[in-house]
Amino acid sequence: MYYYLIALVIIVIDQFTKWLIVQNLDLREVVEIIPGFLNITSHRNSGAAWGVLEGKMWFFYLITLVVIGVLIYFMQRYAKNSKLLGVSLAFVLGGAIGNFIDRLLHQEVVDFVQTIWGNYYFPIFNVADASLTIGVILLIVYVFLDDRKSKGTKT
Repeated sequence: MYYYLIALVIIVIDQFTKWLIVQNLDLREVVEIIPGFLNITSHRNSGAAWGVLEGKMWFFYLITLVVIGVLIYFMQRYAKNSKLLGVSLAFVLGGAIGNFIDRLLHQEVVDFVQTIWGNYYFPIFNVADASLTIGVILLIVYVFLDDRKSKGTKT
């Protein structure tokens, strides 16, 4: 199915970019891309965003496996009726599996994209994290549009 190919491409890009970071940068090394806005920073995270639940790998394994199962179920059952739903689920699936691979192999996730907004340093993230975020945003758009369609409101 087309949506699984999207997820696979995301996984490959995620794992390749993480491999590049590990091979070419020392831990905590920073490469400034756009001064004061965007850095490539070699970082490892054994938790979730902001280090939440650091070191609780069993929790991430369990939650990720449940999420992957639910995503596959919804992709098989409902994605054939909506491209937007299928793409959003594919992005979430690709991101979830990308970070799951890191946790399984290394007990931590390789993060490297650091954005700075004024004095705020956004948590360092990776391709899988970005994919998850984009997928959730698309899923919210899908739910909003589907809700409007079911109420007979023009979109």
